[in-house]
Amino acid sequence: MIRPMDRRLVRFAWIVLGYVVVVILWGAYVRATGSGAGCGAHWPLCNGQVVPRAPDAEMLVEFSHRLTSGLALLAVVVLLAWVRRACGPGHPARRAAAWSLGLMLTEAAVGAGLVLFQLVADNASMARALFMAVHLVNTFLLLASLTLTAHFVSGGRPVRVSSRPGLAGVLAVGLAGLLLAGVSGAIAALGDTLFPATSLAEAIAADLSASSHVLIRLRLLHPAIAIVVGLALVLGATRVPLGARDRRGHLAASAVTALAALQLGAGFLNILLLAPVWMQLVHLLVADGLWIAFVLLAASALAQDEAATAAQVPRAA
Repeated sequence: MIRPMDRRLVRFAWIVLGYVVVVILWGAYVRATGSGAGCGAHWPLCNGQVVPRAPDAEMLVEFSHRLTSGLALLAVVVLLAWVRRACGPGHPARRAAAWSLGLMLTEAAVGAGLVLFQLVADNASMARALFMAVHLVNTFLLLASLTLTAHFVSGGRPVRVSSRPGLAGVLAVGLAGLLLAGVSGAIAALGDTLFPATSLAEAIAADLSASSHVLIRLRLLHPAIAIVVGLALVLGATRVPLGARDRRGHLAASAVTALAALQLGAGFLNILLLAPVWMQLVHLLVADGLWIAFVLLAASALAQDEAATAAQVPRAA
């Protein structure tokens, strides 16, 4: 069995994951408040300056997001270097950490594209919606890589899909469903930001009107997808076969069930309240937590048996 790493590395890996979630939430706040154009069409500079002078509120929001994102990139670089030092060749944490850095770089590239192509603030084009979809998928894959890095350095066994192809297929459908729900949610949130309604009746009428903007009409897709995916997770997560002693796997299964139910309730409340900024952030936080829990559940369910990994012992940190 792969032993846990130095406790400092284990702690750092989970802290990096938590910090990246905070950065993601701050990015959502930038979008929800229309502050994405706070630094103009400049990246990485802010209005052509390294440190903006006499910034207004929007500029401060956008500039602080860039700073926190830069710190997240540095943290992932440190994580990768530490994992490579602590883990021997072939250890699964090495690959997960390398993927984390690669996805962090693409995350930055997508964010830069939004700014440079001016797909921010009041831009209501389909190009922006597509960028948002790509951004969401990349963000979820980044969280998955960081989650697996923390899981593996904490003693999680390598994943072996070929040994249980049927279960792997079911879990892949679950991951795809969560991605689809996330993408539709990101587009719905963009529609809520750009075309806010003053009442629930007005919002429903706009959703059903053939003359409404396409981003408004697309909002209907998210609740339908989310309900199907959410109910499937609530009913199926605890039925995923796990080892009797796999404490983390059983905790992940329970977390998926609870968070899926919570997310359904949060989504319903978000609609009733007409998607205020604070509720959008809560909704996204629960979505991120649900995704992380499902990744941990999948990793536990598809883990190699102990005999197959007995020889994979990492170097001391």
